[in-house]
Amino acid sequence: MENSTSARPVALIVGSTGVGAASAFRLAEAGYDLALVYSRSRDEAGETAAKCRALGARAETFCADVAVDADCRRVVDEAIARFGRLDALVNSAGATQFATITDLDSQNAEDFHRVYGVNVVGAYQMARAAAPHLRASGRGAVVNISSIAGLNGNGSSLAYVASKGALHALTLALARILAPEIRVNAVLPGLIDTRWLPSGLGEEAYARVKAGFADNSALQTVCEADDIAVAVKFLIVDALKVTGQLLPVESGFLLGRPTLVRK
Repeated sequence: MENSTSARPVALIVGSTGVGAASAFRLAEAGYDLALVYSRSRDEAGETAAKCRALGARAETFCADVAVDADCRRVVDEAIARFGRLDALVNSAGATQFATITDLDSQNAEDFHRVYGVNVVGAYQMARAAAPHLRASGRGAVVNISSIAGLNGNGSSLAYVASKGALHALTLALARILAPEIRVNAVLPGLIDTRWLPSGLGEEAYARVKAGFADNSALQTVCEADDIAVAVKFLIVDALKVTGQLLPVESGFLLGRPTLVRK
């Protein structure tokens, strides 16, 4: 496609399935064009782009491994070459290893490095590559998709939990460093009803985990990908005076349910 400067704001979304796809749809409806980055899901990225075009947006797909700095720099350059501008970055790529969290021998240093490479280093490298263009936007925004695992220390593996805690600290540091031109926030989902957990846990185990999460949540339910996308759109489009915030979207799981005390 020929190079041009988009008259519409442009969001680069890392991860084009699940939360990434839902965020693309919400931003397309809000008047954004989309640069969609995938690592393996080429066909699904194409489907997400097609749905964004049906919503009136210009949408292009790009392949990159965000754990590789050269890929991060290249994909930002390619997006700028296609669109001519960049106004928002959504880091929604995520990696984990499903390992028994109570077993300290279930993971090793290599496992930690692999998970950190996507969840923390990848988010940092994408923000660094995008920063000059986000500054030029005049209303640049970064939203990192993290997890309540970084708050409560519980999740699919120790490496995942630790990486999300690190992503929280990175979000706060970048919000301070990149201000005032760029706002940086994070959305912290709880359990999201997507294919990710069933594929990792198996359908039967996932059904038990989902039911337990809903039962222990104040709202007695779990989130869909679009619930997270609503928060992403809010932080990019509407919350122009909000930065350095970690926004849980988790059906009130952290709040919990009332404790009944018998007299």
